Amino acid sequence: MTDLSTGTHSILALSQARIDNDPQETAEWLAALDGIVQHAGIERAQYLFDRLAAHASSNGVATARMNITPYANSIPVEQQPPYPGDLDTEERLAAALRWNALAMVVRANRAYGELGGHIASYASAADLFEVGFNHFFRGPNDAQGGDLVYFQPHSSPGVYARAFLEGFLNETHLEHYRREIAGPGLCSYPHPWLMPDFWQFPTGSMGIGPINAIYQARFMRYLQNRSLLKTEGRKVWGFFGDGEMDEPESIGALSLAARERLDNLVFVINCNLQRLDGPVRSNGRIIDELEAQFNGAGWNVIKVVWGSDWDALFARDRTGALLRAFAHTVDGQFQTFSANDGAYNRERFFGQNPELAALAAHLSNDDIDRLRRGGHDVRKLHAAYDKALKHKGQPTVILAKTMKGFGMGAIGQGRMTTHQQKKLDVEQLKAFRDRFRLPLSDQDVEQIRFYKPADDSPEMQYLHARRTALGGYLPRRRWTASQTPTVPAMPSWGQFALEANDKEMSTTMAIVRMLGSLLKDASLGSRIVPVVADEARTFGMANLFRQVGIYSPLGQLYEPEDLGSMLYYREDTGGQILEEGISEAGAVSSWIAAATSYTVHDLPMLPFYIYYSMFGFQRIGDLIWAAADQRARGFLIGATAGKTTLGGEGLQHQDGTSHLAASTVPNCRAYDPAFAYEVAIIVDEGMHEMIERQHDVFYYLTVMNENYAQPSLPAADVDRVREGVLKGMYALEPAAIDIAQVQLVGSGAILGEVQAAARMLKDDWNIESAVWSVTSFTELHRDGVASERAERLLEPNDHAAPYVTSALAASRGPVIAATDYVRAVPELIRAYVPRRYVTLGTDGFGRSDTREALRAFFEVDRVSIVIAALKSLADDGIQEPDTVRQAINKYGRSQSGQYAPWLV
Repeated sequence: MTDLSTGTHSILALSQARIDNDPQETAEWLAALDGIVQHAGIERAQYLFDRLAAHASSNGVATARMNITPYANSIPVEQQPPYPGDLDTEERLAAALRWNALAMVVRANRAYGELGGHIASYASAADLFEVGFNHFFRGPNDAQGGDLVYFQPHSSPGVYARAFLEGFLNETHLEHYRREIAGPGLCSYPHPWLMPDFWQFPTGSMGIGPINAIYQARFMRYLQNRSLLKTEGRKVWGFFGDGEMDEPESIGALSLAARERLDNLVFVINCNLQRLDGPVRSNGRIIDELEAQFNGAGWNVIKVVWGSDWDALFARDRTGALLRAFAHTVDGQFQTFSANDGAYNRERFFGQNPELAALAAHLSNDDIDRLRRGGHDVRKLHAAYDKALKHKGQPTVILAKTMKGFGMGAIGQGRMTTHQQKKLDVEQLKAFRDRFRLPLSDQDVEQIRFYKPADDSPEMQYLHARRTALGGYLPRRRWTASQTPTVPAMPSWGQFALEANDKEMSTTMAIVRMLGSLLKDASLGSRIVPVVADEARTFGMANLFRQVGIYSPLGQLYEPEDLGSMLYYREDTGGQILEEGISEAGAVSSWIAAATSYTVHDLPMLPFYIYYSMFGFQRIGDLIWAAADQRARGFLIGATAGKTTLGGEGLQHQDGTSHLAASTVPNCRAYDPAFAYEVAIIVDEGMHEMIERQHDVFYYLTVMNENYAQPSLPAADVDRVREGVLKGMYALEPAAIDIAQVQLVGSGAILGEVQAAARMLKDDWNIESAVWSVTSFTELHRDGVASERAERLLEPNDHAAPYVTSALAASRGPVIAATDYVRAVPELIRAYVPRRYVTLGTDGFGRSDTREALRAFFEVDRVSIVIAALKSLADDGIQEPDTVRQAINKYGRSQSGQYAPWLV
């Protein structure tokens, strides 16, 4: 027998495969259950069934009960509520939307041929969206607040088409679909960065939408439980494709949604059975698979498989012939059925056996051709959406079966190539017009004119009336928050860092201490959201457990093992820390929800996500890019950062690349501070920029776990140091520049080695040097690029010379830069360094060892810096060449071969 996990057998097939030794007793049990359903209702029957199953299990009776149900609608026709809308008017509106969505793509590709776009995806999803728009999606003016909708990205033309009818977009916008540079264009997929007054959530990268939607729903509960915002009644809707559910991020947080009983969350999966190249599950059934997956994760599952035209056939089917046929039909075959006409389906589906043939005998071939799938029946969809909204205690997923390219006829519907369909000829366009009874002339069709009913037409009046009743139009995005908390003065939370007086501490410890103080602030404290994936104790955050608690919607239902400790693990319904477990993707999704609260909820929050820096941009870079697209505001803290500070951990944990990745994200301010006062200055500026000035940026700070003496902020030089820290570079002792023969540049963990190298150059070789702290090679690089552009375009007055160039202008000698990151990071500023420039970095794989050994291995330690300085001075003719050989011998460094860490 075929494995049930493939979806090729239903429960019905399973039950028939077993031998019934007492049919009469079986019939009595089934009749009893039927009687309960008839007289006491389904809920009572479900309760008894579950109690019986639990009792059987306790007696050692194994069950073959599946997580899938027969391949039919979950809601029987007799339980469907009356449809509240005007079906004829909605059908005409939907036809207009379908046409305009198609026209956008066809016009763009007829004119340019290279822009792409998608017709077939929206063709399958149009009814899924329109039932929501007409009857369920609450707009921002609703008394309970607006719903949040994550739209299936490939269906964006349909959302634009609706905004066109609503008056938000005009024909010029539609004419510039996928052409955003010369004119008021429309972006390919939902991109808040590109359309900041329209799209709320970026979903174009498959899998990002589902996990973000889950954590957004969870964050709404967090706000409610912390009494920061009333979110009761608001829903998060996620519209996703069945193929998209193969992405690990799509399913990675399903259990969290069930565990936290997020009944404010509804997924609608567009099961058109087809991804880009072919069936999602050619030899299985994706709906069965998803039902089992969501059921197993604890979701409420509603299937919308067949349209109303099938109801009569199911009613006439007394023997279960339809369900048996469906049980043996895989998705690849369903796709073939959808791509062919009624005659083919009569022969190949209904012709399988006499029972099926008899069921369809009264139907014409055209009648069979019009048998719709459930995802194209607004009455079936309305019933499912209505039931989803009323369901309590679980998130709901609606599995809606559709046809990709629905209504596109022989050229598109259900075809393997339908995803790539961008162009239609005139006859195909006319067929589309006729299929949806659009009031377009042949000339309108030939010229692919957009269609908009008159403002006083029944269709337009209906469209606006429905959105008015539901609280306004969506998607719409708020640019800024109407009110913001006050940013506290830096001394109130960072005085210990400003006046460190050489006290030993790590910069990780420093930022956690700052965070603890900020949490106590009367204005901003409640808006701070500490986020951690795991290992909060590693980062020294255990004291925050007691101070603000860990968020749990259930509170704490157990006595923690460490209750007697001052830093015990305290969970609380009103807890402030989001401790996400070992899920970096989940943690950054929580961070995104908090970092975009200013626009989504008009409630600015300030999240600090603290994590191992190696497990940030490398592991979840796509999610961070989505955060950038969504205009997130918050702090990402890469703790235990660098390639050599995390002694003993080795290759997988040591980070040498995150700053390189961060430099590619346009609105990410990336810093690698070495001192606690530098951290304080950056955090202070970040809070002012994101909270007060409401700039759409976020900050990435790398902090180390190495304890060393922390200097105080120079009291007499505060303005110069602050400017240098924020711009990315400053001299630790400006007076040393005048006498220095070489400039030593260091960042983060390696600045201490640079300072030691300066002392060695003086003590061992009588060479004076100046030490520079580089807090951000990224900011220096961006400043240099902007300066170069201004000069190239003959706009020198609009932008000064690159900051690096200006800062080093008064100095002399070669410049040696050493970092705990790959050399490509300090190489970012090579073009702006006015003299010989030598970079040292930690290229290659990591190792487990002590910090001292690691720095020597990667040649970023003080000895390597000294040798590099001497060699550069010799190359410049300032030192004798033999000095380099003397230094190599003196410090015991090998001359054999050239070190190539990427080959080791």
